[in-house]
Amino acid sequence: MDLPQLPQVPLVGLVLVLGLLGVLVPGVPGALLVWAGVLWWALHEGSPTAWGLLAGATALLLVVQVVKRLLPPRQLRGVGVTRRMVVYAGTGALLGFVLLPVVGTVPGFVGGIYLCERRRLGAHEEAWASVRAVMRAVGTSVLVELFACLLVVGAWVGTLVWA
Repeated sequence: MDLPQLPQVPLVGLVLVLGLLGVLVPGVPGALLVWAGVLWWALHEGSPTAWGLLAGATALLLVVQVVKRLLPPRQLRGVGVTRRMVVYAGTGALLGFVLLPVVGTVPGFVGGIYLCERRRLGAHEEAWASVRAVMRAVGTSVLVELFACLLVVGAWVGTLVWA
């Protein structure tokens, strides 16, 4: 007896969303989850477009891993990175990516951190100093990986819509 086939696209989408969230959580292999989701979709889809997207995603995510190694190491202690800040930064990056495709990720990410710190500290100068400290300590590394994963997920969604 054959088991009913599960709808692949929503499940792949869920894996990709979990991968995006995993980028923001230390210790979770977010980029690997995003890549695995695209691999799963390409194996199921089997089209040249799917394989091309997988090849592009693989190349991009490998380059990002090299770039992350070249950046200064993450140092969370003493910077004051909170879960709330991670949520604000991730939400800002996602909104920026959607509202101003691709290039909006960076200002959205930084803006999310600034908004969180402005609400916490109140003063512009203190909030901006905190944003600079966070970006130096962890932000750049997270931003690079999140940006790449958003590009892969955006390409996947674009492929679904236009294919």
